[in-house]
Amino acid sequence: MDIRRTVLWMIFSFSLLFLWNNWEIHNGKPSMFGQETAATPASPGTTPNASIPSAATGAAQPGNVPATTAAPAVSSAPSAKVVVTTDVLRLTFDTTGAQLVRAEVLKYPTDGQPTVLFDRSPASTYVAQSGVVGAPANAPGFPTHLTPFHLVSNQLDLTGNTLPITFEAESGGIKVTKTYTLHRGSYDIDVRNDLTNTGNTPLSPSLYLQLERDGNDPVGTTRFYHTFTGMAVYSEQNKFQKIAFSDIENNKADYIKKADNGWIGVVQHYFATAWIPPQGQQRAIDVLQVQPNLYAIRTIEPVGQIAPNSTASVDTHLWVGPQDQKAMSAAAPGLNLVVDYGWVTIVAKPLFELMTWLHTLIGNWGWTIVALTVLIKAVFFPLTATSYKSMARMKAVAPRMQALKERYGDDRVKLNAAMMEMYRTEKINPLGGCLPMVIQIPVFFALYWVLLSSVEMRGAPWILWVHDLSVPDPFYILPAIMMGTMFLQIRFNPKPPDPVQAKVMMFMPLVFGAVMFFAPAGLAIYYCVNNTLTILQQWTITRGLARRATKAANS
Repeated sequence: MDIRRTVLWMIFSFSLLFLWNNWEIHNGKPSMFGQETAATPASPGTTPNASIPSAATGAAQPGNVPATTAAPAVSSAPSAKVVVTTDVLRLTFDTTGAQLVRAEVLKYPTDGQPTVLFDRSPASTYVAQSGVVGAPANAPGFPTHLTPFHLVSNQLDLTGNTLPITFEAESGGIKVTKTYTLHRGSYDIDVRNDLTNTGNTPLSPSLYLQLERDGNDPVGTTRFYHTFTGMAVYSEQNKFQKIAFSDIENNKADYIKKADNGWIGVVQHYFATAWIPPQGQQRAIDVLQVQPNLYAIRTIEPVGQIAPNSTASVDTHLWVGPQDQKAMSAAAPGLNLVVDYGWVTIVAKPLFELMTWLHTLIGNWGWTIVALTVLIKAVFFPLTATSYKSMARMKAVAPRMQALKERYGDDRVKLNAAMMEMYRTEKINPLGGCLPMVIQIPVFFALYWVLLSSVEMRGAPWILWVHDLSVPDPFYILPAIMMGTMFLQIRFNPKPPDPVQAKVMMFMPLVFGAVMFFAPAGLAIYYCVNNTLTILQQWTITRGLARRATKAANS
C-alpha cells in the first residue's frame, strides 16, 4: 500500500509541477526546464565587417588557406531587392552580397499571411549569406556578402519545374557567379558558386556559408510552452548538436569545429534553415556573436588552387522551410533531427511514424489521433484488463476491508498483514489501480511533443470548433470532457482505504484537466478517447465479474 501511495504522489506532484511551469511561462517568467528569455531586437542595417570570416579561420587543411590581411570587398553602391516566387516560397535577395534577406513560406500561413522565415527589418534580422575569402596580403579582397553583385537572370517567377537565379561580382582577381536554383514544390535550393581566376597568378580562395540571426523568439511564440530556437550543427562524428544563443554569448558553445560532412542550421518552432556544404570536403565550423543580440554560424572550406583563366565550382544546398521530416531526410543525412522530441524521442519517433502511416489511410490528423488511441488501447488491453479485474475484485471486497479496519483500529502492522493475506486469497494486486495510469505517462509525454513539434499538426483541423490540433482548445470543451470522463473513470475504481490516497485520486481530474487547458487540442482528444475506452472496458469487466459472482452464488 505504501508503494501505491508513492506512485500516486509522484504522478500528482509531477502534474502539479507541469501545471505550475506553464503558469510561470504564461506570466512571462522563465521556464523551470531551461527556457530562453526573449532578447531585444538586433540593430537593423548593414552587417558589420566582423561578420566576414578571415581566411585563417577556415584553415582546415594546412597550407591550403593562407592567412590574409586583405580588406574585404565592401559595398558602397546602393543595393537593390530582387523578389523571386515559386509555388511554395517567395524569396527576396539583396544585390549586396547576393544574400537572401527575406523568405516567405507560402503554404504555412500565420494569422492568414505567409510565414516569414528570413527577414531583415527593424524588428528582425535573419539572413543567409555566402562569400569568398583568402585574398593575398595587401591585395583587394574577394567578393563577400558585402560586395555589390548584379543580377544576370531575367526570369523571376517559376513557370516550369526549375528556376535559376544568377548573380555576378568581381573583386581581387576572382569573379564569383552565384546561382540559386529553385525547384517546384521543394524547399531545398541548389546553390552553385563558380569562382573564376581573372588574374595572372594562381589563387587559393576559401568559400564560406553563413546564417545570421538575432536571438528573438519567432513571431507567434506562445507563453504556454516554449520550444528551442537557436543554432544547430550535424556531423557523423558528433551527430546532432544544439547551440543556444545564450551559450554563444557566454562563450560556452560546445560543437564540432572541423568536419568533412554534415550541415549547419538555425532551428525554430516548426521551421528550419540549413546550409549543406559538399560532403567529403574538409571544412571549419564557427559560431560567434557578431554584435549584441546578433549571432552567426558558418562553414569555411578551401576551394583549392585556381590557375589563371580557370574556374572552380562548389555545389551546395540551402534548406528554407518547414521541418518536414521526410523531405529533410532526403535533402541531407540527419537534417530531420531538427525535429527534436527531447528525452521521449525513443517513444515519440515510432509514434510519429505510426501516425504518419495512419494519416495516409485516414486523411485527417484528428481522426488519426483517435485511431492511434484505439490501437494503443488494443496493444495494452491484456495488461489493463488484468489490472481492471484486480480493481473490480478490490471493489467487491471493500466491505471486508472496512471490517478489518474496524477490527484492528490503529494497529497498522496487524491491519496491513490481514489485508495482504486477503489480497493473496482473493488474487488481488494492490497496485493494479495505478498500473494503467503509469503505463500512459511515456505515451502522454511522447504524444505531447509530437503534437507540439511536428509541423504536420500545425493548423491541422479535426471537427467543428477544433481548427488546429497543435494549440489548446479555444473553447476548453475537450478539457471539460476529459475531466468528466476521468471523474467517471474514478467512480468505477474501488475507493482507496487510505483517506490521503482517496483525496489524491479525487484531485487528479482537476489537475490533469488544468494541464489540458494549456496542452494541444490533439492531446486532449487522445485523453478523451482513452478515458472513454477505459470506462467501457472497466464497465464490461465489472459487469462480467458480477455475473460470474451471481452465478457462483446461485449454484
